[in-house]
Amino acid sequence: MNTADMMIHMHQELDAASRTELEKSLSGRIGIDCAEFDHNSQTHSILVKYDPDAVEGMEILQMVRKVDPEAMMVGL
Repeated sequence: MNTADMMIHMHQELDAASRTELEKSLSGRIGIDCAEFDHNSQTHSILVKYDPDAVEGMEILQMVRKVDPEAMMVGL
């Protein structure tokens, strides 16, 4: 399995419950190993570890944009 990391910056401030729900929603998808906010300092960015052979980065971004339409990928 190949792995890649993608950081997605969220423009809106999500509450803790919404961040947890987004992490669970993404982590439950085929090809996504985990999705995590840094709940201590980077509550506006989510790191997603995924298999690019199973899911494309743009698909993940579109999933996040259902929560925040202005979300954007950040280079690592």
